[in-house]
Amino acid sequence: MKQSGLLDSEQRRTLLHFAPEPGLAERFAQMPHLRYITADRYDRSASLQLDITNIALGTGSVDLILCSHVLEHVPNDRQAMRELYRVLKPTGTALVLVPIQGEQTFEDPAITDPIQREQYFGQFDHVRLYGRDFSLRLREAGFQVTTVEAKDVLVDQAEIERMGLPINETIFVCRKEL
Repeated sequence: MKQSGLLDSEQRRTLLHFAPEPGLAERFAQMPHLRYITADRYDRSASLQLDITNIALGTGSVDLILCSHVLEHVPNDRQAMRELYRVLKPTGTALVLVPIQGEQTFEDPAITDPIQREQYFGQFDHVRLYGRDFSLRLREAGFQVTTVEAKDVLVDQAEIERMGLPINETIFVCRKEL
């Protein structure tokens, strides 16, 4: 992975990682300057079992958040985004990834049948299909948002496969407005 400046510091930082991918978790756990917190609602091996819409951490307590392919599973994603904003330090960064398809986000809370969810949202446990307007939701939560293509920050195919990263996706880089 190319050095991004986010994790290559000697300064101790706190990383909150939702639904941690094993390849990334292994790498982050080995970084001595990182206070690495994993979070998942259901996985008992995570450091914290929590609801992303009600994060049991203090306001402004986290330097970096990694939230990859979580929000499309969360019925109240806007509340989750507000919580991400709340726990992030003013100088922090949240990296958010969701599957994007089309221009407009499509959601319908009346669609609860797993077969219909798969048909409409691409997976039985998704509750929406995000469009390119996703960054607007992040901005509504208070974030300043820029985007980076995953393929532009990864070194080589072997590293991508080892970490299980989605190469053809957009990374939404979210910061608090100063």
